[in-house]
Amino acid sequence: MKTATRPVLLFCALVGLLAARSAAAERPNVLFILTDDQRGDCISLNPRSIIATPNIDRLGHEGVYFPNHFCTTSLCSPSRASILSGLYAHAHGVSDNFTEYPEDMPTWPSELQKSGYETAYIGKYHMGEKNDDVRGGFDYFATHKGQGQYFDNEFRFNGKEARLIKGYYTTVVTDMAEDWLKQRSGDKPWALMIGHKAPHSFYFPEPKYEHAFDHVNVPYPASAFMLDDNDPWYKERLDTWHGIYGPLFEWRKDWPDDSRAGVAAFANMHRAYWGTILSVDDSVGRLYQFLADSGHLDNTLFVFTSDNGLLAGEQGMVDKRTAHEASIRIPLVVRYPGLTPTDQPRVVEQMTLTTDFANSILDICGLPTLAKSHGRSWKRLASGESDPGWRKSMLYHYNYEKQFPYTPNVRAVRTDDWKYVRYPHGDGGPDRHKADLFHLATDPDETTNLIDDPRHAAKVAELKAELERLLVETGAVPDRMPLDEGVKKELPDKNIR
Repeated sequence: MKTATRPVLLFCALVGLLAARSAAAERPNVLFILTDDQRGDCISLNPRSIIATPNIDRLGHEGVYFPNHFCTTSLCSPSRASILSGLYAHAHGVSDNFTEYPEDMPTWPSELQKSGYETAYIGKYHMGEKNDDVRGGFDYFATHKGQGQYFDNEFRFNGKEARLIKGYYTTVVTDMAEDWLKQRSGDKPWALMIGHKAPHSFYFPEPKYEHAFDHVNVPYPASAFMLDDNDPWYKERLDTWHGIYGPLFEWRKDWPDDSRAGVAAFANMHRAYWGTILSVDDSVGRLYQFLADSGHLDNTLFVFTSDNGLLAGEQGMVDKRTAHEASIRIPLVVRYPGLTPTDQPRVVEQMTLTTDFANSILDICGLPTLAKSHGRSWKRLASGESDPGWRKSMLYHYNYEKQFPYTPNVRAVRTDDWKYVRYPHGDGGPDRHKADLFHLATDPDETTNLIDDPRHAAKVAELKAELERLLVETGAVPDRMPLDEGVKKELPDKNIR
């Protein structure tokens, strides 16, 4: 009896082992490329794009493009924490660019790691301004302190002594990513995040792209001069670090400058911004080809996105932080034949958020979604299935920063057709500034604030109620925020720009 049983047990064990290996082999790898401050209209899948990004576009032509993808806080560290955790900033606690990600808070990379994935992070991490230590959820970690710069950075590899790596940032992290993929051993599925510096200020294109957009006329947007419907803080911001008449991230030396000639500095700044993105597109092409040559392309969930958008003169503003479309709309392109065949590309029009990444990636990789999350999985949408319960509105919020005193507290709700924005004082009393109401369906550039028009009183009441519902739903009530101390003129500290 025993001798007969042993072969059966061995056979069952072998079958189980082979099944486990087969299941592991079927789980997709994950390549997650994260840029910094890239607007949604800065890939050429978007018809408003000035830039040609053929390699990023190829992901969409063979996969899924999400033209209505948004961040929930337009600020680097809070948005990156939302991408990892699936939570709004008030829940994960990273409310500014100087706060560490909580070590005990789950992330989608840590969940993949626990399930047997080999995980890596390479490039700009940017949570904890002075920290380049190894962070949780990653087997391999190569990063630097703070913002980094476009040329020659000190990287630390797995927490060991930092060393200077010369070269252009985008090329350097792409080299590191290829090296890590080449040096992997074993049959484990892998997940790799790449954090680019580009296109964050200060903008320095790769030499070959320094003059790529010299031929493009770049005026101030029309909305920069259509501010009379808005609260005075809009105009107060014009002459600051985050206004079109300010220093423009040091592209303008003498400021404030509202002269006709002053637009030249603005144009040069924006051309340089675009130029940095061309190198990112080259990087995407290199990694695509590497995966194709190594046989990993069709078993890899290839995600391209950014942490937040950027105001490029809209409403007279530069930088981000506000709830305007240029600030919150960001690119999202996904390639994975497990979602849609490469010859059947798809466009998902529904609103998706940075808080959706964690559950979407875990769902696609066949793992349970996070127990605590504000996001949802868009796997069904990306696969062409209907999802009748998908969101019809989104919450956006931002908290006033003393280090960057140019943007009030922001609480906003956006639907497909409307946007309502409040600017609370922070003391529990009446709002400090007049609210915004934009009809996106007829005014996508948000040039006309309808908040004072009595014909829209019912819509304002409806959107107020929806904003309150979303705040309650996400656990943001009581809604704690700093006191708005007003727009100020001083420059931020050089060490945190």
